[in-house]
Amino acid sequence: MADVVGNLRVVLGEIEKAQRQRGTGEPVTLVAVTKNHGVELMRQAIDAGVKQVGENRVQEAAEKFAELERTVTKHLIGHLQTNKAKQAVRLFDLIHSVDGGHVAAALDKAALSVGKVQDVLIQVNLAKEDSKSGVYEENLPALIEFVDALQNLRLRGLMLIAPNYSDVENCRPLFRRMNEIFRAIQSRRENFDFLSMGMTHDYKIAVEEGANVVRVGTAIFGERIY
Repeated sequence: MADVVGNLRVVLGEIEKAQRQRGTGEPVTLVAVTKNHGVELMRQAIDAGVKQVGENRVQEAAEKFAELERTVTKHLIGHLQTNKAKQAVRLFDLIHSVDGGHVAAALDKAALSVGKVQDVLIQVNLAKEDSKSGVYEENLPALIEFVDALQNLRLRGLMLIAPNYSDVENCRPLFRRMNEIFRAIQSRRENFDFLSMGMTHDYKIAVEEGANVVRVGTAIFGERIY
């Protein structure tokens, strides 16, 4: 079994080191990604100080949250099927993966039905990878305008999944550009707070380049069991 407490200490130390490298005092939120990890490991992480957990699949999250017996902020970081929108807004505090108008509209309708204003991030596909969801940079302004017109969604920031390059340094220009886009939008808006980018293989570079939310699973919990 993974040494969750020891691994978590290492990850937090690497985040602090990357913050010093960046040279700003902006806090960085660690979202511990618990996809395909059991409830016991989740409890260990939360008991060791984790306050935010991330899940990729709505159904898996629902089953685990029902028996977690811990208070924690819940993030949906995976692609959302629109037929899961109502369940998602019931379960999650922040949904990272709004990648188009159809998902936004489904979440808005679902949030209305449960009497909630749902916090969301827009997922951006800067590298234009066919294998990943996300809006292209040139289409981002139109999607922001669309989300802003919805009464039951509150846009809180942006999310990026970088390509899994063999040389992780290749992620740096993408993270830097995403940070530029985020800061430019943030300067014109209120409550636009979160730049979610960086996972186990690249979170240190992401923090150096401006991320204030990182999504780390394997480095904390070990390899996933499928």
